[in-house]
Amino acid sequence: MAWYYYLIIAYAVIINLIAAGLTIHDKRAAQKHKWRVPESTLLITAALSGCIVMYITMRRIHHKTKKNKFMIGIPVIFALELAAAAALIILKAKGII
Repeated sequence: MAWYYYLIIAYAVIINLIAAGLTIHDKRAAQKHKWRVPESTLLITAALSGCIVMYITMRRIHHKTKKNKFMIGIPVIFALELAAAAALIILKAKGII
């Protein structure tokens, strides 16, 4: 396996751990009426490929499950990321990139 695959896997693991950590921190902060993680930060983290674990974490701990911005937005982000990955795979298979 090429070295850059390991880099991609490491990035995915790190960003998903950050996404889960931010989600859990925001839930705990909400319960204690303390400083919250801005919604924009959560959505940006999801867009940086942390959407799978963030969505699972939100469902698991029942955090922001009533907000359409997250319950619809994060799966949409995931679908767009899948489409982009599929496009890259197809373009690479055809020798375009």
